[in-house]
Amino acid sequence: MKWHTWFSIEWQQVLGISLSALGFYLGLMLFTRLMGLRSFSKLSSHDFAMTVGIGSILASTVLSDSPSLLQGLFAVAVLFMIQGVISAIRRKVKPLKSLIDNQAIILMAHGEYFLDNLKEANLSTSDVQEVLRKNGLKSKSEVFAVIMETTGDMSVIKNDNTIPDWSLFDDIRDSDLLIKPDKSTL
Repeated sequence: MKWHTWFSIEWQQVLGISLSALGFYLGLMLFTRLMGLRSFSKLSSHDFAMTVGIGSILASTVLSDSPSLLQGLFAVAVLFMIQGVISAIRRKVKPLKSLIDNQAIILMAHGEYFLDNLKEANLSTSDVQEVLRKNGLKSKSEVFAVIMETTGDMSVIKNDNTIPDWSLFDDIRDSDLLIKPDKSTL
């Protein structure tokens, strides 16, 4: 192995990397202005794929002479166009939205874990407990719901005296589990 190659760089490489990084940065700013801030959001799996794809293209374009800067920018432009088309399809064709997006799932409600949903999400109760602690909860009884969002993030909703607006939960699988049965009617 040639150790000296790990720690060497020529001035032409410095110039090439600098110009490629600047060109790529300006191109990304232009594309983001044209397509909007959603371009780098984490709202759905296709948004995540877009971010990973751009990162990969950025790395290969900036750190080598192949692909060229223009090829890298063209590839990113194509990704932006694909994301724009997918976003339009998601908004306008509701049946395709469920094919494109993951669905949020309830992991815990009213202090009780939903073990089948945890298993489906490949999570353990200790994963949920960690999120509860990070949200400053000291007791499971403080939990109205823990929801695994479509992005993989976990939302923790605390119990309080506010009456839930159920429309906020209608896109979550098993949302009926949030309605706590009245013990007086059992």
